[in-house]
Amino acid sequence: MRLLEEKIKQDGRVLNENVLKVDSFLNHQIDPTLMNDLGKEFSRRFAADGITKIVTIESSGIAPAVMTGLHLAVPVIFARKRKSITLTDDLLTASVHSFTKNETNELAIDRKYLNENDKVLIIDDFLANGQAALALVEMVQQANAKVTGIGIVIEKSFQPGAQKLKEKGLRVESLARISALSNGEATFITEKMEESI
Repeated sequence: MRLLEEKIKQDGRVLNENVLKVDSFLNHQIDPTLMNDLGKEFSRRFAADGITKIVTIESSGIAPAVMTGLHLAVPVIFARKRKSITLTDDLLTASVHSFTKNETNELAIDRKYLNENDKVLIIDDFLANGQAALALVEMVQQANAKVTGIGIVIEKSFQPGAQKLKEKGLRVESLARISALSNGEATFITEKMEESI
């Protein structure tokens, strides 16, 4: 998605060969117009799949997930990372390790929001090693619901996450695919590059 790539070039900051900082528009301050455009693009890509629910993780996945839910006219569920006194019984749970925060969180979703009739689209802000997406897949499967696809805002294609998900037969749609982070710049995989591989 050219618009997103341009935003990353303009406002993203490459901190090192593994870390891209996009807190000025995605995961701290949020650009609502861009989020709306991302939601439209995800909804276009998954429009024919009969999605009934969208699942994401708090907090950075919520903005693109909500906009996608708006365009697909379906509810959005976010997995909570911290225990809540109101979220205690009959839970779908999984553990996820965050590379950037170097911490492991227990995720939870109330089981009443997902069931075997649901076709679920998972949305997340980044895909690197695939741990967050795999945890969400696990939770959806605990509810006997179907994962229809995974929508990623920014995929770090030089890390193994996308490959892990595809090897499990999961459809992954990433709006920006980064082949490298070096010399302070993000390099993107274009469709032309992919055709020649």
